[in-house]
Amino acid sequence: MTAPDMNAPIRKIAAMTAATLLTGGLSACAGLFDPATDATSPVAPRVQALVDAHREYPRWADFPKVVEPLPAPVAIAARVNTLRVTGGSLAGEVSRIDWQTAGDPEVFADDVRARVEATPVAPVTAQTQAEMDEFVRRTRERGRAPPPVDRR
Repeated sequence: MTAPDMNAPIRKIAAMTAATLLTGGLSACAGLFDPATDATSPVAPRVQALVDAHREYPRWADFPKVVEPLPAPVAIAARVNTLRVTGGSLAGEVSRIDWQTAGDPEVFADDVRARVEATPVAPVTAQTQAEMDEFVRRTRERGRAPPPVDRR
């Protein structure tokens, strides 16, 4: 026997062993897909009733029927082409953005921090929670209806 003739049975045996182990492993998991309800549990009847009620769900009859016609394959192809074109133009726009990722990250963070601190803060955003609560209280007071007029 030559070397290839001697190796063929080893490969076949290895393939059969692997297939047997894989089949055995999958069949061992098969019981996990249909678990039994613990009959001693106090909620067992309710759980089993829910399982039995939803065992066949969803059925095709439960889905709404399509009332408008499906688009033609040519229309779908046109939409796909449009998406490809817009995706290409978006990629081109993104490639032209100067992302400023080169350089020292600490310097970049300091620059961003300085730009944020230089932007004036609106007075409303500088209010504390107590000031906002007081504003809400005053606004609710102003929004109350006046007492009824005595018509005597």
